[in-house]
Amino acid sequence: MNKARLKDAALGGLLSNPVFVLVLGMCPTIAQSNTVVNAFGLGAATAIVLIVSNLTISLLRKVIPDKVRLPAYIVIIATFVTLVQMVMSGLLPELYSSISKFIPLIVVNCIILGRAESFASKNDVLTSTIDGISMGLGFLLAICLLGAVRQGLGLIGLTLFTKPAGGFMVLGFLMALFNYLMKLYHDRHKSLMKGA
Repeated sequence: MNKARLKDAALGGLLSNPVFVLVLGMCPTIAQSNTVVNAFGLGAATAIVLIVSNLTISLLRKVIPDKVRLPAYIVIIATFVTLVQMVMSGLLPELYSSISKFIPLIVVNCIILGRAESFASKNDVLTSTIDGISMGLGFLLAICLLGAVRQGLGLIGLTLFTKPAGGFMVLGFLMALFNYLMKLYHDRHKSLMKGA
């Protein structure tokens, strides 16, 4: 087991955040981050599907024929989305009714398909699961932060930010802030490495 590879998988979702760095999954991110509750619900559903899909695809990576890998990934992801949809509609009907239009779109969310194709299909189960957890948490944190800022601005009377156009503005600001902080982090890390 390569410890460096596990560390990269564990930190990937935070340092290479799917929303702020990779700019993936923008449709549900903007549409459902108008409140913290909606953002958390969709973020958690996406994270759960990402984790179990990564695990399953990694388990089956040597069995799935190369010619049908993408349709197979979509079937696997759709199965987990359907299960999450059923559980959410049964246990959290109010939340489900407010985000129900976007739950089926998790099947084609480029974060999940991208991780299936570029990572889970090429790595062992543990590393793929850790990557799924990391990317899922990265997405969840990003969409919740966006939801908190947009809802907060709406509460102080800036209702533009609860609408999609305002969501893009807040997203742009948060992306710039995140990338600035990552640059500071990397610069500091480089200077520490030179001093060592």
